[in-house]
Amino acid sequence: MLGRTTLVLLMTLASAAGLFALDLKKVVPDLTTPPVTTDAPAPGRRVKMVFPEYKKTDIHHALYLPIDWKKGEKYPVIVEYSGNKWKNSKGTIDECDLGYGISGGKGVIWICMPFVDKKNGKNAATWWGDVDATVDYCKQAVKQVCAEYGGDSSKLFIAGFSRGAIACNFIGLHDNEIASLWRGFICHSHYDGVKRWGYVGSDKASALVRLKRLGNRPQFISHERSILDTKTYLMNALPEGNFTFQALPFPDHTDTWVLRDLPERKKVRDWFKKVLDGASVSIFKSVSKAAHGRA
Repeated sequence: MLGRTTLVLLMTLASAAGLFALDLKKVVPDLTTPPVTTDAPAPGRRVKMVFPEYKKTDIHHALYLPIDWKKGEKYPVIVEYSGNKWKNSKGTIDECDLGYGISGGKGVIWICMPFVDKKNGKNAATWWGDVDATVDYCKQAVKQVCAEYGGDSSKLFIAGFSRGAIACNFIGLHDNEIASLWRGFICHSHYDGVKRWGYVGSDKASALVRLKRLGNRPQFISHERSILDTKTYLMNALPEGNFTFQALPFPDHTDTWVLRDLPERKKVRDWFKKVLDGASVSIFKSVSKAAHGRA
């Protein structure tokens, strides 16, 4: 009998011939991510937000209220982290696309979060900045968006691309308090624990401590070319986990695929709707009730 890893490998090789058929650059986007402005928050705007303690710095996040936003109503929230500064990417919150592409700008509040570099008074362009400050900033931003803008605390999602995908667990499961926030996770291109990077805590043993805080809440995990490395890692690390894997049919390291009318975008949108509609509510509640102690 074939082992699970061998079976997955054979299936992957069998489909490899058609895996890279798509030239993403030739697919015209049907969405354009709004720029970050210094306007006041309003429906359809994506605006720069600064907490009082950071007014003398350039540390900030971005808030997007959907075009159908109304004061007093409740909305799901996607909390997103960006990739590292790399090649043509500046590693800034302005470059986030997942939340907008998944929601289409409607029905969902979207906030793009900083990696807080307190020492230099700015958002870190590479890796985590001050990890504890980054975690605390996220908790504060989530609290604010729920209290002031109608974010639904039972429908919080964390998402990210590249560095941000790793952050879904590295930051989002950093301690029990922040881990208890999330209903679902959207991780595109890379995953915490699969590869060792140049920062403390990137080793598999540390990643497994964080992964244990996930419980059975759902994660949508995608990667350009192949998802096999992450799938194999999670089959061993958390075989009972609630994971949806999606390989993308192009080699581009980018999150802009969600701005295009692709079958893969429909899949992540369908997954998002399914989780919102209650597929994981009981699991989320049980994990939340258990997660009140310190990490």
